[in-house]
Amino acid sequence: MVNVYAMCGGLIDLDLSGFFCDVAPGSRATVPVISFLISHPRGHVVVDTGVHRQAISDPKGRLGEARAARFGMRSAPGDEVVSQLALFGLTPDDVRYVVNSHFHFDHCGGNEFFPRSTFLVQRPEMEAARQVQAGTAMRYSPSPVDFDHPLDYQLLDGEHDVFGDGQVVLFPTYGHTPGHQSVRVRAGKGTDLVLTADACYTRENMDRDVLPTVLWDPAEMSRSLGKLRELRDRQGATVIYGHDRAQWPELRRAPAPLV
Repeated sequence: MVNVYAMCGGLIDLDLSGFFCDVAPGSRATVPVISFLISHPRGHVVVDTGVHRQAISDPKGRLGEARAARFGMRSAPGDEVVSQLALFGLTPDDVRYVVNSHFHFDHCGGNEFFPRSTFLVQRPEMEAARQVQAGTAMRYSPSPVDFDHPLDYQLLDGEHDVFGDGQVVLFPTYGHTPGHQSVRVRAGKGTDLVLTADACYTRENMDRDVLPTVLWDPAEMSRSLGKLRELRDRQGATVIYGHDRAQWPELRRAPAPLV
């Protein structure tokens, strides 16, 4: 039996023009940052580590003035991955694997708290992040303070079956970043869940087939969005979008399972 739990990894106020390329700047909204706990008989998996706890208490100190102004933190003290795991009586040391969908600050901010876990990251994501760290100019802005720690990073080349039984499968959804990945889970009660992360910010992006402005490669991201739509509309998967403010209130949240 595999269970999936939605954990609050932060709440961020931002300009919606970043989500939709056909929306003019000036409209702001508060959106969720979601981390997930997958409980598998062979170990716990955390998908994305959310915003670092310091970003809640000291946004400018953690994010810098420009990023803190662009992304207003609206989180409560418990809206971060370590506190959320405590709802289950777990600590980071109890987590076997951590999946980073990508290396933006709101998806890997808590990485440093998992020194005993194996991190599953697509190779192009790590290579691009290292290039940025070395000073190579790219349309990508990972922050080394979030990912550059002495952690056990296992680099993946494409689809990866985490436990070898088809129940937790990572698959490339490149485009938002060079090595973005999403997760498909065969959860209890015969339900397939797809955790899109930022390959699809909201249901509206998928329904209207509109891309965000925050991306690395539009053509790649469009292909990834089509792949996710296929899973939802033709294969019947339940999709959990990356930052959907309308879906978030409807989700059962930790410590209750999603399904």
